[in-house]
Amino acid sequence: MTRYILRRLLQLIPVFFGTTFLIYVLVWAVPGDPFAGKCGQAACPQAYVDLMTQKFHLDDNIFVQYFKYLGDLFTGDWGETFNGNSVGELIGNSYPITLRLAVVAVAIEAVIGLTAGVLTGLRGKGFLDNLVLVSTTFLISLPVFVTAIVLQLVLGTELGIIDISVSDNPGFGELIVPGIALGSLSMAYVARLSRTSIAENRHADYVRTAIAKGQPRSRVVGVHLLRNSVIPVLTFLGTDLGTLMGGAIVTEGVFNINGLGGLIFRGIQNRESATVTGVVVLLVLVYLLMSLIVDLLYAVLDPRIRYD
Repeated sequence: MTRYILRRLLQLIPVFFGTTFLIYVLVWAVPGDPFAGKCGQAACPQAYVDLMTQKFHLDDNIFVQYFKYLGDLFTGDWGETFNGNSVGELIGNSYPITLRLAVVAVAIEAVIGLTAGVLTGLRGKGFLDNLVLVSTTFLISLPVFVTAIVLQLVLGTELGIIDISVSDNPGFGELIVPGIALGSLSMAYVARLSRTSIAENRHADYVRTAIAKGQPRSRVVGVHLLRNSVIPVLTFLGTDLGTLMGGAIVTEGVFNINGLGGLIFRGIQNRESATVTGVVVLLVLVYLLMSLIVDLLYAVLDPRIRYD
């Protein structure tokens, strides 16, 4: 297992460098003049341009800029915006909120999606199966922002059950409804994926053998069938955590959540390249870490999988 972890960590190194370099080029080199619009309608003073050019190493070629950025990043310096704000502090204030929102969304899609998928996969065709298929098709057809707006209008404006905007530092309770909106699409996919996996594996040889041995149905389903069927679902959920953190811009905007989504949106809107780069690099790290954790959990769920 140790050798496998080391090998996987080594494999992540070129992935990290490749993705972060691509991000850096797209954010810093492709958009053009980094000072466009920084000083209103007028052109920025030459003294300001010279100062910012020296500060962000804009006179160097893109490779030198990138490796200088990485050098600062490895020492914990995430850079500064053109206004002098620390990107690390901005991320530190926003990241915990988005992480809580993403965890709530993943928990909701895992509990509801898995429950619906397991029940329909075990029972086969019938009313419940048709209800889940219709419901998941409906959720897949709806954009996430529509689901968020509908939940906000119905539960907030019409019924008054929730506040239409969350507080500056919301807890898990305040993020339940935004989490439902954010995780609605993935919840539908989890339900369908788990349904298909359960329906496929319930006729497998190891399930028939467990039944023939007289094991209780709960053990057959919980220990043998579910553990093997949940592997593709686990892969989806693990990588989805990073995806949700990056895709929370619309949901955070609807519910006025001060998370990474709003931070990266303002960064794009104000052409703050350092902010955009820092947030996306963080999301890359989260995605790579979750991929590694999911791989390691395979061996826990399926004893046949061993890493030498």
